[in-house]
Amino acid sequence: MARPALAGLSLKEICGLLPHLPGFRHKQICQWICAGVETFEGMNNLPKALRDELNQNYRLYDGKTSNCLEDEDGTVKLQITLEDNSKIEAVILSDGEGRKTACISTQAGCPAGCLFCKTGSLGFTRNLTSTEMVSQFLFLRQKSSGTPAGPGGQGSSPGISHIVIMGMGEPLLNLEELRKAIAFFCDEGGLNISKRRITLSTSGIAKGIQDLAANGPDIRLALSLTTARQDLRKRLMPFSDPLPDLKEALVHYQKNQNRRITLEAVLLGGLNTSQSDAAALAGFARGLDAVVNLIPWNPVEGLFFEGKPLAPPLPGKVRTFARALETLGLNVTLRYEKGRGVNGACGQLGELRRSPA
Repeated sequence: MARPALAGLSLKEICGLLPHLPGFRHKQICQWICAGVETFEGMNNLPKALRDELNQNYRLYDGKTSNCLEDEDGTVKLQITLEDNSKIEAVILSDGEGRKTACISTQAGCPAGCLFCKTGSLGFTRNLTSTEMVSQFLFLRQKSSGTPAGPGGQGSSPGISHIVIMGMGEPLLNLEELRKAIAFFCDEGGLNISKRRITLSTSGIAKGIQDLAANGPDIRLALSLTTARQDLRKRLMPFSDPLPDLKEALVHYQKNQNRRITLEAVLLGGLNTSQSDAAALAGFARGLDAVVNLIPWNPVEGLFFEGKPLAPPLPGKVRTFARALETLGLNVTLRYEKGRGVNGACGQLGELRRSPA
């Protein structure tokens, strides 16, 4: 049996694992984990005997970094190998102002099977544990921040300020473990990341959205809508719930959480950028406090729709579609993707290699 991992456990859980230690030692261990220490030996204010005990009986992190690719735009993609040899990916994204965002995975593989997503083509292996989710973040922060600081520190350079739960997997199918991870991220005595800086993206699980509305956590929500034409959406995203059920769930979510929703639309060449697509999307958004985020499809080799290879939309089509949505009264943003050079952009996770130049 694998030794338990400590990263991601609450102070109460660590107290339960190590009841023979005084309370201040539990806090020191938690502080070191939050600071990004890389080994138990690095917890240098603990007695050597205790460090040896921890090293013998526990793992610090769940999984290990097995590969890393860095793009010239500042994107970093990590491949992480888990204890059962499953492999997942996590990404650091940097914007023009130097802000860093961690993109983490919630499943190994994905059961949703969206036809335009590399991860969806891999099939589903299993849900991740909360400690595996937290470990991804801490691995990313080690890469981002350089040498970890002491207990309670945030590293030797600006760390990661935002989290997007948009990596491999469908988050709402692993919500209980995700809640535990988010509790660790947001704990005032730990990483202390604001819930307003955490965004969850779902392919469309109405029951999960209802659960999130009723039971939290109070984070930001994005729906990967792609198209509001039900017939086309069902063919592109076969696992997703029907649009009327999703709309009902989103209305309920906004009544409970009072947060703006993001409607993400992956734009596919020749498939979902017509005037009728714009009208359908505007109809779906009616009555919601929502912003539409347009994402030109990031190329993935070997993905087809009904026998034809998928392709990105022409830049002119993207601009025309954005203007059509704005004319219909929608608030529209365009995501300029980063990470394409290392297959680390939206929809590309699952293949650790560089894109052809």
